[in-house]
Amino acid sequence: MPEPYPAQAAQLQSLIKSSGQLEIFLATVDVPPPGPDEIVVRIEAAPINPSDIGMMFGPADMQTARNDGQRLIADIPPAMLGRMAGRFDQPTPAGLEGAGTAVAAGTSPAAQALLGKTVAIIGGSTYAQFRTLPIRDCLLLPPDATAADGASCFVNPLTALGMVETMRMQGHTALVHTAAASNLGVMLNKICRSDGIGLVNIVRGETQASMLRERGAAHVCNSSADDFQASLIEALAATKATLAFDAIGGGRLAGQILTAMEIAIARYSPYNRYGSDTHKQVYIYGGLDTGPTIFNRSFGMAYGIGGWLLFPFLAKAGRDVAERLKARVAAELKTTFASHYVEEISLSDVMSPDKIAQFNKRTTGGKFLINPTKAV
Repeated sequence: MPEPYPAQAAQLQSLIKSSGQLEIFLATVDVPPPGPDEIVVRIEAAPINPSDIGMMFGPADMQTARNDGQRLIADIPPAMLGRMAGRFDQPTPAGLEGAGTAVAAGTSPAAQALLGKTVAIIGGSTYAQFRTLPIRDCLLLPPDATAADGASCFVNPLTALGMVETMRMQGHTALVHTAAASNLGVMLNKICRSDGIGLVNIVRGETQASMLRERGAAHVCNSSADDFQASLIEALAATKATLAFDAIGGGRLAGQILTAMEIAIARYSPYNRYGSDTHKQVYIYGGLDTGPTIFNRSFGMAYGIGGWLLFPFLAKAGRDVAERLKARVAAELKTTFASHYVEEISLSDVMSPDKIAQFNKRTTGGKFLINPTKAV
């Protein structure tokens, strides 16, 4: 049976003002009734992903953040303001994914089948109490799964699976991944171990390296260690990985990976004065380092450096591939794709400078979960 739901509800929004300030606030928005192929979801869990942080705060200096009792305000450095002109004075709903209970459903049999069920959702505006959305943007969770279990069903799991699918589509046989001790990195390690795929994990500290080794990772390289480049070359020679996904973005790491790939390839390829003809590819999919990407061309001419994002990949791969990947996420929700959170907070807490200082650190294993059913 349908549950009562309000005609209006709270939604967290981000506003970049042309005057040079960021504002985060709770808006009251309409909750539309569902169309034939839509449902209304009471959102009970929504993770704070790095992509959500980037959208919410943009280039604002969060050390200037203050709460005036109604909203969070932070200053945007003048040098950074111009690049945000496309967002000036337009409130943007926050939250990319989440999960909750379908409290109302449209008339189609597929929508009715979700009524009363716990579903994961994607499509934005998930930092809200209720959300009306198409059933194509939903994933029915297993009967024993909670909203918290399914809140991170889409971004990290589908990104990890999308990396492996990209590898297969482009003819590579093994992978390199940076910031590999993240939630996403742990998932990717599980996938590669299960599917028999070579994976080189790059981390920035020995604590992270030890954690991955304890979880069965065969190749872990610490970028802060003196022997990093040598250990990376050995791992690449062992796996023959020629495709990397880089969450760091800035700095020299992408170039170091390409150089190490070329040196490893030289061990099993004929000499060529122009470098090997084996294509080496680094995709940058994150921005943990927002500085310039720097590399020396010491890896021949058969290489590529580009960007990779989940949703353009899914659009290119097609609906059948997307549905296959989603089905695997649902089947392995509490194993391969289990997520862990350090704290559950309310929508109002997202506007607290103290809480922001905690979740904005983006530390390994430090993911926060928003529960919009908590008092705002």
